[in-house]
Amino acid sequence: MEGESSKIDMDQLFSSIQKSSQELTYHFSEKMAGSPMRNYADLYLLLAKEFGQNQEMWVKLQNRYLQEQMAIWMNVFASHSGSETTDAQHPPHEDKRFSAPEWKAYPLFDYITQSYLLTSRMLLEAVEGANLDAKTKKKMVFYTKQFIDAMAPSNYVVTNPEVLKTAVETKGESLAAGFKNLLQDLEKGRISMTDESAFEVGQNIAVTPGAIIFENELIQLIQYSPMTNKVHEQPLLFVPPCINKFYIMDLQPQNSLVRYAVEQGNTVFLISWKNITKKEQHFTWDDYLNKGVIRAMEVIREVTGVPNMNVFGFCIGGTLLVCALAVLAAQKKKWAASLTLMTALLEFTDVGDIGVYVDRHFVEIREQMFKNGGVVPGDELAMSFSRLRANDLIWAYVVNNYLKGKVPDAFDLLYWNGDSTNLPGPMFAYYLRNTYLENNIVKPNVLTMCDMPVDITKINVPVYVFGASDDHIVPWRGAYQSARLLNATPRFVLGASGHIAGSINPASKNRRNYWIGETKNLPEDPDTWFEQARSIDGSWWNDWTAWSKPYVGKEIPAPKLLGSADYEVIEPAPGRYAKERVEKEL
Repeated sequence: MEGESSKIDMDQLFSSIQKSSQELTYHFSEKMAGSPMRNYADLYLLLAKEFGQNQEMWVKLQNRYLQEQMAIWMNVFASHSGSETTDAQHPPHEDKRFSAPEWKAYPLFDYITQSYLLTSRMLLEAVEGANLDAKTKKKMVFYTKQFIDAMAPSNYVVTNPEVLKTAVETKGESLAAGFKNLLQDLEKGRISMTDESAFEVGQNIAVTPGAIIFENELIQLIQYSPMTNKVHEQPLLFVPPCINKFYIMDLQPQNSLVRYAVEQGNTVFLISWKNITKKEQHFTWDDYLNKGVIRAMEVIREVTGVPNMNVFGFCIGGTLLVCALAVLAAQKKKWAASLTLMTALLEFTDVGDIGVYVDRHFVEIREQMFKNGGVVPGDELAMSFSRLRANDLIWAYVVNNYLKGKVPDAFDLLYWNGDSTNLPGPMFAYYLRNTYLENNIVKPNVLTMCDMPVDITKINVPVYVFGASDDHIVPWRGAYQSARLLNATPRFVLGASGHIAGSINPASKNRRNYWIGETKNLPEDPDTWFEQARSIDGSWWNDWTAWSKPYVGKEIPAPKLLGSADYEVIEPAPGRYAKERVEKEL
């Protein structure tokens, strides 16, 4: 009886885990901007209609699929019985989902893996072969990949041999731990990607010494303490993204871009954006320029007594920065000595997979939703970005945390990634329409910002633009075309890796590589630029420092105190805004 009771408990536990995992998957799909699985269903109707008009192609595809399924079945059981086999659907070498030996050790799971890979390939071939317009096909391919990723046998208890083996070895404790992890994440409103107990903002991340010298309802302005006896006269302002917190640029001393800039003798200032609540739900794009970037520049001018500064924008922070400079240019104010953009878009023709989320219908719904204010939840934005790399940023953690019952390792970058921030609805709707939908920022005098017609070509300063070769948020060719709009001879540098790992590449470690062009002018075609570019080992931070030397001004004694008589220290860095953490239900 005791053994039978134990078996019933295990059955209930398996059932509970499976049900909870499915519910979690549904929650993630629904919370995603635009509800991708619902969009996929709508698009599938178009695909089905097209197949009805092209039945010959569809029948050929079906027949080939059935033949290859039969071949897989015969091959798998022949290989496990020692008989001769033909080629099969072996997982790609880099596919970590099926790399464990358990997937090949048992005929059933070997067949499941190969059948899944075949079905995935056939689904994508069906979409690629459909007679759909380019935009619809791109969406269909994206959502098909989302569906394929979600249906992977590795994501479910009963079809993952690694999970089953661990459950047997731990006598079910791994499943119990996974269920506990699942409940904790449901309460937090997000998937845990790291051991969050290992980090605390201001204690072991975001620890570069400094102070808040100004704040309003949208920003805190940080001034960092000098680390050299003398500093460059020209101050440096960092404008980070308002999606997530600023401290991706100041994680730990060994990988902090902020600390690196201070060590180079710069007087560094940085904007820390407010995590939006209902109180700030009415803020607009103009507010982010006026109360944010432009106000910060005004304060820096008054504190330092220097009329202009070097400015550095990252991701959407770069877009905001350029718009602010365009407003200042229209006002005949030259407050910038140089401009650096790190993985930032101005030209939104090539936006990668993010573009599938944004169409006219989606934008109009958001505009209607936020016409009187509103808050865009940070978890919605985070999930949208995670879906772009679902296997790495969603399903790997579902398997590790909930099915295997493990706790993720401590990783500062992933702690930051989970520290999402809300945005005001009116600002977000404006951004979607005038960037991803209509690409208006690059059109001279089409937009009026802060009561001024803006033309980014009037920003007449030296420009340095960095793109990352594997960036899934800011495709490097889009960053390249943005560079060409700003200056006749900008310096464009292409770094290895992705949006974060390529950008936050510490000079102290000097890893990876970057490419620089061999010609002074940027050719129209980015691939032409790349063909003649030269690869250099190490961090691009060193190249940026060398480029910026003519614009930093003379050396002056480092200030003994932060702020000024008019802008006294409010609190130590990183400040309250960086520590505000908003938890939301999934």
